[in-house]
Amino acid sequence: MIDSGSHALLGDRGWLADRLAEKGLGRSASEEKAELFSTAANALAGGRGDRGAEPTALFVPGRIEVLGKHTDYAGGSSIVAATEQGFCLVAWPREDDWIHVTEASTAETIGFQLDPQIVPRTGHWANYPMTVARRVARNFPQARRGADIAFASDLPPAAGMSSSSAMVVAVFFALDHANRLSEHREYPESLADPVRLAGYLATIENGQSFGSLEGDRGVGTFGGSEDHTAILCAEPNQLSQFRYCPVQFERATAMPSGCTLAVGVSGVVAEKTGAAREKYNRASRLASALVELWRRGTGRDDPHLAAALASSPDAAERFREIVQAGGHDEFQGAVLLARLEHFIVENDEVVPAAGRALAERDLPTFGRLVDRSQQAAERLLGNQVPQTSCLAAAARHNGAVAASAFGAGFGGSVWAMVETARLDRFLASWADAYRREFPRDAESASFFATAAGPAAVELPLA
Repeated sequence: MIDSGSHALLGDRGWLADRLAEKGLGRSASEEKAELFSTAANALAGGRGDRGAEPTALFVPGRIEVLGKHTDYAGGSSIVAATEQGFCLVAWPREDDWIHVTEASTAETIGFQLDPQIVPRTGHWANYPMTVARRVARNFPQARRGADIAFASDLPPAAGMSSSSAMVVAVFFALDHANRLSEHREYPESLADPVRLAGYLATIENGQSFGSLEGDRGVGTFGGSEDHTAILCAEPNQLSQFRYCPVQFERATAMPSGCTLAVGVSGVVAEKTGAAREKYNRASRLASALVELWRRGTGRDDPHLAAALASSPDAAERFREIVQAGGHDEFQGAVLLARLEHFIVENDEVVPAAGRALAERDLPTFGRLVDRSQQAAERLLGNQVPQTSCLAAAARHNGAVAASAFGAGFGGSVWAMVETARLDRFLASWADAYRREFPRDAESASFFATAAGPAAVELPLA
C-alpha cells in the first residue's frame, strides 16, 4: 500500500493541481487531474507493494494529430499536440515479478507476471500493459520487479486520441521506475533522449526491433511513432512538427493567439481490433507494397515512401509510372496509386505548407490546407466515415478556423481550431449540427475543448 506521506500528497488536490499547473496544464485541467490521481491512489489501497520503495505518479496525455494522416510509418512528417486529457497513473514497485493493473473507475484488475512469454488478452485493454511487460522482460532480462498500478483517465477510449499508446507509455514508465531500467547494461544510453525513447516505445506496439532491443508480436497493429512522440515530446501551447523513421524534430509553433482546440468525438468506435484493425493495417501494407514496387523498379534500397520520393526531382512521376506498370500480388494498381497520391498530397504538399502558414500566422491559408488534407483522406486514403466527414464540414460551417479528422480513422474524432471568445457557442452549435445528421451516434458523442498541453510528466512523491 502507499505510505502515509505519499498518500497524503496524492490526497491533497490543491498540491497536485499546483504541481500539474507548473508543468503546463491549465488550471481547470490541473484540478480535474488532481481528482483522478486521488481516485487512482485510493484504488491501490491494500496493495502488496514494497514499502521500502518509492511510488510514482504519472500524467500521460493523449494527442491530437493536427496534420499527417498515415504518414509516420512511411517516413513522413506530422504536426501534433498533446491534449489536456490523459491517464493519471499511480504505481508502487513490488518485491516479486507480478504486475497488477487496476482501472480505478470500474475496479477491474488484471494480474500477470513480468515474463517474455506472456500471451496478452486481445480485444481487451489488458493487451497493452501485457505487451509492455512482455517486451520489457525480453529486452531487459535483469528486470525482475513487478508493480501495483492503478489508473484513472478522462481520455475517450477508441476515439483516435491515442489512448492505447498513452497506456503503453504509462505502463512502461511504471516498470521503468520499479526496475530502474536505465541502470541495466541492456539499456541504450540513447533512450535518455525522449525522441529516441518515443521510437522505442512505438516498436513495443508494432513489434519491430529497435537497434539491439529485439522485437516481438506487438499489439497487432503496424503503426509508427507519431503518438508516442507527441506524448513524450509535446510542449504546452505549441504545435510541434516531427519527421519519422527515425524521429526527428522539425519545428514548433505557438498556438495562434486567441484560438484554442476543440474536439468532437463522433461516437463511432475507432478501435484497432478485428475488422477495424485490418483496415488500419491495410493502409500500412499499401505503403510497404509501394516501396516494394519502387525497389523492384529502380534497383534502389530506399527504406520508406518518404525516402523514395525524396530521392530525385522526378521521383514522384517515376513512381507513378512504376505503379501503373502494375505487378503486385496483393493490391490493384488503382488502389496503390491512390495511396501514393495521398502520401504526396499530405506529406509533401500539405504538411510543410501548413507549417509555414502557422509560423506566419496566416490562418486563412492554414484553414484551406487543412481542408485539402480532409478531402484527400476522404477521396484517396479512404479512412473516413460519414460521421467524421460531417463533423469536419460542420465545424467549418460553424466558424472554425480549421477542422479535420485525425488518428487512424474509420471512426474516431475531429479537431477544430476555434476562436476562444466564441468557444462555448461553437461547441453547442457543433453538437447540434451533428445531432441533426446522426442522432443515434450523437448519443455517445462528446464535444470538449483542450489546450495544447505538456508531454508526459512525473510528479515527485518522495
